[in-house]
Amino acid sequence: MSKKIRVLIVDDSAVVRQTLSSVLQSDPEIEVIATASDPFVAAQRIQSEMPDVITLDVEMPRMDGITFLRKLMAQRPVPVVMCSSLTEQGSETLMQALEAGAVDVILKPRIDTAQFLEESRIRICEAVKAAAQARLRRLPSSGRPEPQKKLSADVMLPPPAASRAMARTTEMVVCIGASTGGTESLREVLQVLPADSPGIVIVQHMPEKFTAAFAHRLNGLCEMEVREAADGDAVLRGLALIAPGNHHLLLQRSGARYYVAVKDGPLVSRHRPSVDVLFRSAAHTAGSNALGIIMTGMGDDGARGLLEMKRAGAATVAQDEATSVVFGMPKEAIALGAADRVLALDRMAGEIVRAGG
Repeated sequence: MSKKIRVLIVDDSAVVRQTLSSVLQSDPEIEVIATASDPFVAAQRIQSEMPDVITLDVEMPRMDGITFLRKLMAQRPVPVVMCSSLTEQGSETLMQALEAGAVDVILKPRIDTAQFLEESRIRICEAVKAAAQARLRRLPSSGRPEPQKKLSADVMLPPPAASRAMARTTEMVVCIGASTGGTESLREVLQVLPADSPGIVIVQHMPEKFTAAFAHRLNGLCEMEVREAADGDAVLRGLALIAPGNHHLLLQRSGARYYVAVKDGPLVSRHRPSVDVLFRSAAHTAGSNALGIIMTGMGDDGARGLLEMKRAGAATVAQDEATSVVFGMPKEAIALGAADRVLALDRMAGEIVRAGG
């Protein structure tokens, strides 16, 4: 049996520590080695045993999570997943956490309904597994539940008809999918794009309410307009739309006009929003008028959808291993033969500009 991922949970709430421990240890690949009520207790624990991953609360006594994260990444880098009861007010703080070196952000599990708790369990365990594989950058100073069946994009819309490539007659649309490490990678790409770049539709795995802050941050850094997608938004040159957390995003077409649909639905490829759902919708509606890009992230969400885009005539690109924080999603797409090209992160923007030329 392969070595388990050793996790240290840092949270000032005893209830949260107990709930997170139960959630994580329900996965046979994860072991909770300790819990800590604040960063000082966590630092003492790290001295005796270094975990593979730390889950870290934002607001704690004696030292806040962001300060501890910065100290940790400067001195003894370890993959950190920020865990928070996310609100709109706190989402900007979590953006700071990602900039400070956190691998991912997850919501604290709630026990409102059995479905919500199970979806939380899947997301939290997946985030920890992805973090354990992440490439880090050092910054300056009981019973196991039955695994949930991994649903495909079939639950949202049928597969595209075979060999039905669409002629290049309309505006080019760029569809991007990313997960772990994608927030900073997307910033690097979008920040260098000119204001008249082709319309972009993005699925980045992240919690509900967090995407609005993410889009707002990017909008202040980029020449393109960047915003969280709303149902019915038109896809236009100079505009990047980001899927709202906890909702699927589909590309739709009316005549020569592209727009997006924001929909509820089950987790697809263990995610909502799902890259597979976006890519399949692009294969249906855009064909050769689309460019599909799959970026850093764990798992295989988007791999099959990218292949469907390629078969529909779209140009397809996967991020290379060297520049991926986690080479999971791109690796799976490449293995399927879904990517026409494999490119480093710093070449993505040029590819988008060429596609829209």
